[in-house]
Amino acid sequence: MGPFDASDHQPPSIEWPTLFLALVIYGGWIAVTAWHAHLPWPELVFLGAWLTAWQGSLQHEVIHGHPTRTRWFNDAIAFPPVSLWLPFVIYQRDHTMHHATPHLTDPLDDTESSYLSRAGGLPHLLVALEATLAGRMLFGPPIRVARFWLDEVQRAWRTPVAVARDWLPHLAGVALILWWLHYVGLSFTTYLLCFVWPGIALSLIRSYAEHRASPNPEARTAIVTDFGPLALLFLNNNLHVWHHLRPDRPWYTLPALHRASPDAFPMAPRYAHYGVVFARFFLRPHDRLIHPAPLSEAVTRTRSATTPPAA
Repeated sequence: MGPFDASDHQPPSIEWPTLFLALVIYGGWIAVTAWHAHLPWPELVFLGAWLTAWQGSLQHEVIHGHPTRTRWFNDAIAFPPVSLWLPFVIYQRDHTMHHATPHLTDPLDDTESSYLSRAGGLPHLLVALEATLAGRMLFGPPIRVARFWLDEVQRAWRTPVAVARDWLPHLAGVALILWWLHYVGLSFTTYLLCFVWPGIALSLIRSYAEHRASPNPEARTAIVTDFGPLALLFLNNNLHVWHHLRPDRPWYTLPALHRASPDAFPMAPRYAHYGVVFARFFLRPHDRLIHPAPLSEAVTRTRSATTPPAA
């Protein structure tokens, strides 16, 4: 059986590498926050950003039914709001919708699209600011957090009970995080600048070039054939077309899946490694800002949820 046969893999009841990874991430976060005063600031930024982005990758893995077959246990692993700003339940809902849509990249249907449906106004200016990879990493974190929160405030006016159900557990978790930061003497400002902002920026490297608008659905999802540190940080989600094909596969099996059929998906955008992505797009936009789909087609669909920045 080949890599396209959904029956060729039965996930184990417990994916031990992912559980071990969770222990490393949360243990590392506790250690770095507790001993932050002994770390030079470059090391604190590096470790804080890495652990925050890594936990985001772990959350993404949990959304797809890993590392066990018990939903509540998986969700408990992903719940801690290390990045503070995004409730896991909303990320889970929106990313599931991203995988379900047949209209990947369409801003009116894909909850993770970075394209605009039309030009003009403040949204156009903000998207232009983060059109390059440099802009995405520098301006993307505050832009995407602010846009998400604004969407949530608007949603609260329409469905306050649903919003409260999504946010109250998250805010309780944030309160525990803030208590811990106060206990270890790590200021909120330092945490934002050394953990949250650079952690989101690292995550945005992965999401920057993983999708591209195209009339051909087979050309919308990319492959970055990287097996270095960033692949570990992103839990091999850089092999993104394989992830979309087989989200049931644990992160540590995706490289073997790719190596078994390296020439599959000939229409997919391909990059040899993240160095290529940086060389091409650090100071140049990845694509046009306006989605090329005819607006007459797009308006027949309605974007039904808010958008996390980097799933």
